[in-house]
Amino acid sequence: MRIGKALRLKRIFASDGKSLVVAMDHASIIGPKGALANPQDMVEKVLAGKPDAILTTKGMLQATHTIQDPDVAVILRISGGFTMLGDPTDFQDRIISSVEQAIKYGADGVAITVKYGHKNEGQFIEAASFIADSCSDWGIPLMVEVWPAGPNVNDPSDLEAVKLGSRAAAEIGADIVKTYYTGSRKSFEEVSSGCPIPVVILGGAKGSTEDLFKMIADSLASGSAGVAMGRNVWGHEDPKRMVEAINGLVHGGWTVDAALESLVEG
Repeated sequence: MRIGKALRLKRIFASDGKSLVVAMDHASIIGPKGALANPQDMVEKVLAGKPDAILTTKGMLQATHTIQDPDVAVILRISGGFTMLGDPTDFQDRIISSVEQAIKYGADGVAITVKYGHKNEGQFIEAASFIADSCSDWGIPLMVEVWPAGPNVNDPSDLEAVKLGSRAAAEIGADIVKTYYTGSRKSFEEVSSGCPIPVVILGGAKGSTEDLFKMIADSLASGSAGVAMGRNVWGHEDPKRMVEAINGLVHGGWTVDAALESLVEG
């Protein structure tokens, strides 16, 4: 591993090997909804909670770079190419920027999505593999969002699909996998033990805070390396305290009850 990649990974992951990444890359798909309408206000509140990293876009970074915290790593999404105005049943990520451009933006890592099981799976994997090569050349970590989808996938959190996709992402040279929690500690142990790189879970649709915290705690107990979540964090009424609560779960060994109490106390 190149020195640059090793150093950047140390910025994304804390000394305990875990990471809390707040995803703020949604506006390119859904537009200025809710907290996304005011990027500076949202980012300022999230950063106040001290996540390990943020996952964002070029536009968001341009709008908020003056308030970025130098102690919070930046992962720049370089895939996309669709919006909610398109066909929601067939969103297809394309590579829409480059590793070199991400470095010019000061990124510590780049992120792309691969839809394993999709009819165009081969094209997605090919593009991702070449991005992994570029990341290796430039010494910058690659996060692959493993999104199972297609005729052989009944649910994106299906164990066999998540397990296969996570390992497949590692095999093409990814450094971090972001993917769905498979529903239980026992099943997710198969994902984490079968993948030789860190696996962080995504939050998915916004639901109850207690269920979210339980999912995080269970994933950590079954080998996840943390979380990469967005709507459940910046969509909360108090994003700062939400980040702090998840930090407690990820890094502090907090129980679900302790994390919930920290929100009430706020």
